[in-house]
Amino acid sequence: MTDWSRLHHAYGTAEDIPSLLDAVGSDAEDPGWDGLWSRLCHQGTVYPASYAALPALTGMARRWSAADRRAPLSLGGSIVASTDRPYGDEDPQVAYASEISDLARLTEEALRDPGLADDPTNYVDLLGTLLSFEGVEVWGEQLGGLNDEEYEVPCPSCSAENFIAFGEYGFFSTTDSMYMKASTTARQVPLRPQAPAALAGLAQRLHSRALADGQPDIARKLTYVFGDALCAECDAVFSVAEAIASRWG
Repeated sequence: MTDWSRLHHAYGTAEDIPSLLDAVGSDAEDPGWDGLWSRLCHQGTVYPASYAALPALTGMARRWSAADRRAPLSLGGSIVASTDRPYGDEDPQVAYASEISDLARLTEEALRDPGLADDPTNYVDLLGTLLSFEGVEVWGEQLGGLNDEEYEVPCPSCSAENFIAFGEYGFFSTTDSMYMKASTTARQVPLRPQAPAALAGLAQRLHSRALADGQPDIARKLTYVFGDALCAECDAVFSVAEAIASRWG
């Protein structure tokens, strides 16, 4: 039995966590989830109570249907993926290996939910959550950039901040943060996507999976994320994925 009074979260003692866990519903819009997020994964920081909550989150995900379990999976994934652990060096992949194994399996089931065919945003979120449970560094948290259709990364040669856009506004790099405005006159340099046949490792796995899961638009975006960009400031060519890993690794 967990003694929550001996644990703490972002705001102090964790004695309120059991009641919050008991009260929350499967609806991701339930305000109770905001309370849990702010306490257990506050701006990406985790606490002793965060890890202690993993068994309860696992239990919720087991009880709820594949379509309804996204909220506990998402919170659990962010807790596991966090590298901001100022209150101890506990490795959740070791201490909570059984729960994380179950959470990964439950996330796989959620990814097979037919309802995701028309919901690419939640598909990407769940895919990133799966990577978190698998211990894949950086991409568990940063795969969400596919939904934003943008990554902001520094040029490895001149350090200029480049916005890598791949979506509604085009496929280019630029140093203008307001590139989405029609009035912009900033330079926009076309991206160089990677040929699907040339993808390897994680990139190949994600691309193949997106296609198999009926997410061709996500698969296409991945060829840009794992392709090359030209710095809009100095014209240096750099790997977008390597720049992302360097910034958030």
